[in-house]
Amino acid sequence: MIVMNKKIAYSLILAIASICTACHDAPDYDNSITGNFDALADIIDTRYCFFQDKDIDWKSVTNAYRATITPETSSMELFFICAKMLDELRDGHVNLTSRYSSSYYREWWSKYDQDFNMRTIEQYYLNFNWLTTSGIIYKQIKNEVAYIYYPSFTNTISETSLDYILAILANSRGLIIDIRDNGGGALTNINTLVGRFINEEITGGYIQHKTGPGHNDFSEPYPMTYKPAEPGRLKWTGDIVVLTNRSCFSAANNFVSVMKELPNVKIVGAKTGGGGGLPFTSELPNGWSIRFSACPILDAKGNLIENGIDPSPGCEVGAPDEELAQGRDAILEFAIDMLKNNPLPYPPEEEEGEL
Repeated sequence: MIVMNKKIAYSLILAIASICTACHDAPDYDNSITGNFDALADIIDTRYCFFQDKDIDWKSVTNAYRATITPETSSMELFFICAKMLDELRDGHVNLTSRYSSSYYREWWSKYDQDFNMRTIEQYYLNFNWLTTSGIIYKQIKNEVAYIYYPSFTNTISETSLDYILAILANSRGLIIDIRDNGGGALTNINTLVGRFINEEITGGYIQHKTGPGHNDFSEPYPMTYKPAEPGRLKWTGDIVVLTNRSCFSAANNFVSVMKELPNVKIVGAKTGGGGGLPFTSELPNGWSIRFSACPILDAKGNLIENGIDPSPGCEVGAPDEELAQGRDAILEFAIDMLKNNPLPYPPEEEEGEL
């Protein structure tokens, strides 16, 4: 079983603790319209982690929106004022939640082409006939290429299921891992997957935590390490292509950043949607909850991944809606062409053990 490295676990504990203790002693805001607004503004001001990277003047933003509040402003009107203000952060991990709604910044994906249609994959590439386990759809397509579609990192990946997937797809010209439209989930599933593609421990990125209320008060980066699958598990040693679109977010974004560092991996498609901050949740006096990015995650080279991961050089490809409607996925076709000339077989590496 692949588990989170102790250094990562320790850094995450520090990260959560720092949000609670290292920022500052927050004022005791009252449960009024202005009190709730000021509480929200202060929580974000002292605990959000991407002000400098996004060049946001939070004081000017909050002053502008506070000026729109009047003695007649209702609680519901306040919610939408605050939601619009939070959109200025341009962050899909930021949500204000009340009993009647939850705010959500959609423009990280809505202004871009989708580059994906699941019906096209199911009908024209899988022929409505595929295998499914641990939330993963898989099949050898076009009689030569291994294809995996993993729609969400919220689906826990079974180690045994991965053994069967890799064994069934063994005699293939490379592996395609399609995570388009994957909105994220559990970071532990990244560890499980990556462990099947490496033979030694690697540093796949770094995480920081806040050490004080200032916008630039951060710890030194802690390494996020990934270990190979335990002895007896199957591992894939051949070429891999990861398919991405703008709707790859959060844990899916992290996965792409780690996989891009492996020498046998290419990232094909569109730039991912980003979401490179570990989220944390706090509460306003009126009971509304506010979720925000608190701890920045960096790639293996120390670059911030909040704004997305670019495809590998020469591998930026789009899949126009009109072509998808006609049964052709240009991103998937590009990946198939990259892999189809590989020699057979490309079996997974197997250590002692049985399925």
